[in-house]
Amino acid sequence: MHSSGSSFSKPGHAPGPPLWLLAELTYRCPLQCPYCSNPLDFARQGGELSTGEWIEVFRQARELGAAQLGFSGGEPLVRQDLAELIAAARDLGYYTNLITSGIGLSERRIAEFADAGLDHIQISFQAADEEVNNLLAGSRKAFAQKLAMARAVKAHGYPMVLNFVTHRHNIDNIERIIELCIELEADFVELATCQFYGWAELNRAGLLPTRAQLERAERITNEYRARLVAENHPCKLIFVTPDYYEERPKACMNGWGNLFLDITPDGTALPCHSARQLPVRFPNVREHSLEHIWRDSFGFNRFRGDDWMPEPCRSCDEKARDFGGCRCQAFMLTGDASAADPVCGKSTHHELILAARREAEQAPPGLEQLVFRNERASNLICKV
Repeated sequence: MHSSGSSFSKPGHAPGPPLWLLAELTYRCPLQCPYCSNPLDFARQGGELSTGEWIEVFRQARELGAAQLGFSGGEPLVRQDLAELIAAARDLGYYTNLITSGIGLSERRIAEFADAGLDHIQISFQAADEEVNNLLAGSRKAFAQKLAMARAVKAHGYPMVLNFVTHRHNIDNIERIIELCIELEADFVELATCQFYGWAELNRAGLLPTRAQLERAERITNEYRARLVAENHPCKLIFVTPDYYEERPKACMNGWGNLFLDITPDGTALPCHSARQLPVRFPNVREHSLEHIWRDSFGFNRFRGDDWMPEPCRSCDEKARDFGGCRCQAFMLTGDASAADPVCGKSTHHELILAARREAEQAPPGLEQLVFRNERASNLICKV
């Protein structure tokens, strides 16, 4: 890994450290979730970084100031060197988090990861109903495995952290989802309504809930939250609404190239999970040092600060809070990565969001009509 120079104008202030490093170890995954955040063309991406290359990434990021390291994918458990990577991260002083479907996990591997120094395990579910969970996952045994591994994680002394991706096909069962989390003695639960990137964007017409569905789910979550607080119950519920029902955009990744650094399986460095789709050439850790990538590369400086902003963002008194919103969402919906995020009510493209909401009120495609994430589908999409 080495550095190279650059010849463009950078923002006037130097960026702070990338506090959170996400290592997307692989795009391989045994599941086929139709809302996966991996790129649609994941099947054509380059070869994965080796164990040594990943450890060098961890070292360089730690020198830059990274403190938290997430292991993600695809399914990171596919990597047989995961325990070695965890141990290396622990030796470097990271707080480490494994984000997993639980498929491929076992009592033996949990113990192995604990010995290596893993701090945190988050297990994702597709639904609280076995049939729906397994249909969405594309595996007949997924739900039973997830339940068993969630209990095993708790038994090994880890905090119980669960993630449910909610959408129009499971959000009406929010009570059962929360009850299952309580049964599993979850400490933290993220009820995250689909955010529409990757495969979820491809399937948006079949996944976006109606406003009524969303409001009901949030009301029920708040009722459970109040009850749990009153009972001094340790379970914390976090409800995440989709951007499509907001009038102001989120402060995406807390600002472009501000706190978050994502390294993809082939070593491409990104300022967010979805940025690979943008018409920007992003640097690779096999060709440049992380210091160059973070501080000097075109990709990481492209949307830093506010010099890049057109109107209405440039004159907006909220630009220091929302940074113009999500660049990936702007590009997906308008074809212009510099445009105001269409979620924003001030955007000239806000009608695209309103149209999506109206579409959600119509009869949606059923589960069987969704495009499921798998290598065959990815290859077909690549050829389109």
